[in-house]
Amino acid sequence: MHVRRAVAADAQELCGLLNEIILAGGTTALETPLTAAEFADWFIDGEFPLVCHVAEHDRSLAGFQSLSLYGDPPKGYADIATFARISPKISGVGRALFPATRAAAEELGLEFINATIRADNVSGLAYYTKMGFEPYDRLIQVPLLDGTPIDRIKKRFRLHSRPASS
Repeated sequence: MHVRRAVAADAQELCGLLNEIILAGGTTALETPLTAAEFADWFIDGEFPLVCHVAEHDRSLAGFQSLSLYGDPPKGYADIATFARISPKISGVGRALFPATRAAAEELGLEFINATIRADNVSGLAYYTKMGFEPYDRLIQVPLLDGTPIDRIKKRFRLHSRPASS
């Protein structure tokens, strides 16, 4: 698997990958499919994205991972989003992407990477735990578009340890 930075030309294929996940439901907080232009704005070259990496496998894009400042996170934080193709499912996409995302976050001088995961997204919760993220907060009963309340688990990955001030 080859990992590289996403470019605008990837938006159409990545948007299709993401929309398939959105339409399947049950894992992402995103509930409405995006256009390729919206995808590029949200994940690649808009106001809030910091970096987006893609994983290529057998000449197609198997998944992507982005860091963004959407939602005005605290200073030193950026939000991570990770998506892997569900059909055909390719093992190891998230594991392949995270080192590049982590390196980019360190280059940006971030202290934490934040992941906000639906409480019913068992595979997402397990993935971020395997990558070393630790839980620190919970958003209680955030409603989906249909009104169904689902908790969101907030996990963070510490990039730099800073000495405690005395």
